[in-house]
Amino acid sequence: MSVMTTISPQGRTELLRPDGSSVRVLVVDDEQSITELLSLALRYEGWQIRSAADGQGALRAAREFRPDAVVLDMMLPDMDGLSVLGRLRRELPDVPVLFLTAKDAVEDRIAGLTAGGDDYVTKPFSLEEVVARLRGLIRRSYASDRRSDALLVVGDLTLDEESHEVTRGGTSIHLTATEFELLRFLMRNPRRVLSKAQILDRVWSYDFGGQANVVELYISYLRRKIDAGREPMIHTRRGAGYLLKPAVS
Repeated sequence: MSVMTTISPQGRTELLRPDGSSVRVLVVDDEQSITELLSLALRYEGWQIRSAADGQGALRAAREFRPDAVVLDMMLPDMDGLSVLGRLRRELPDVPVLFLTAKDAVEDRIAGLTAGGDDYVTKPFSLEEVVARLRGLIRRSYASDRRSDALLVVGDLTLDEESHEVTRGGTSIHLTATEFELLRFLMRNPRRVLSKAQILDRVWSYDFGGQANVVELYISYLRRKIDAGREPMIHTRRGAGYLLKPAVS
């Protein structure tokens, strides 16, 4: 069993759903010891927890439980985590998903993020880290519920913070929750160079440490969706960071 069990109560603040009820998290892993420890740590946050040991159980639980976030192991006995994610997205398109994986290869992490996962941790992991990442994902997923005034416009790119609709030149663009949050941060700071550290702090709400290349991954995903076949709006300033500005006409 490969989970470290350090939990610190200092600085813990209560996180609730917009209606004031407890946050709901679905934990999916076929290792019972991991599921039990994660459930214990998340209940300590005051959250409601449901667990499942395989993909089919996860889909049934998601349908009944309607979680605010899902912790999903990549390797399950009946199907892989990517297959579960694909089916899950059909019913809960906006629920944030945190992947657990024993695989440390970059291509495995990229596969999970490209498939629509919002974040990942590799085993062994600390319970504090999982909780911190989930809190960040959940805060971002409900951020738009507290905003009703913002339609961001940069050139021919628009982002509706309330409906989460994104268009460029009138063409609709589908983004994952994390891609949306990254684009929103860029659009709130047009023509301003944003460093990786600034992006990590704002979009992921914690320090990624040596995994800062996740910013590069998500910038590349955004470019494929925002800039593909068009004049580029997202630019790299080598050694400094990234900026978004209207395309040159």
